[in-house]
Amino acid sequence: MGAQEKPDIFQAIADPSRRKMLTLLAEREMPVTKLSQHFPMSRTAVSKHLRILSDAKLVSIEKSGREKRYKLQPNSLIELKEWLSFFEQFWDNKLVMLKHYVENNDSNKDKE
Repeated sequence: MGAQEKPDIFQAIADPSRRKMLTLLAEREMPVTKLSQHFPMSRTAVSKHLRILSDAKLVSIEKSGREKRYKLQPNSLIELKEWLSFFEQFWDNKLVMLKHYVENNDSNKDKE
């Protein structure tokens, strides 16, 4: 990623630590000091992850005195939801096929 490029939502959620941060922030907003307690990395590293999430518009930052509080921006996840919903058709199709297979095998066992 170049210096001018902002991470998109898919790049931002690619990292497991950032996904965990989003999960924690879904429960409540918190400062980097509290978030850091959940990770085996420095506060500086957590801040870098938060900056990526902020650049992707997944979290917002509010100043409260000298403290910055991070908050999940769930509306930004709509792009991800829309992209994934396209693929639901394939999952649904596989589930229907599995159901059909199981039901047919169960009825064949009943005949034995």
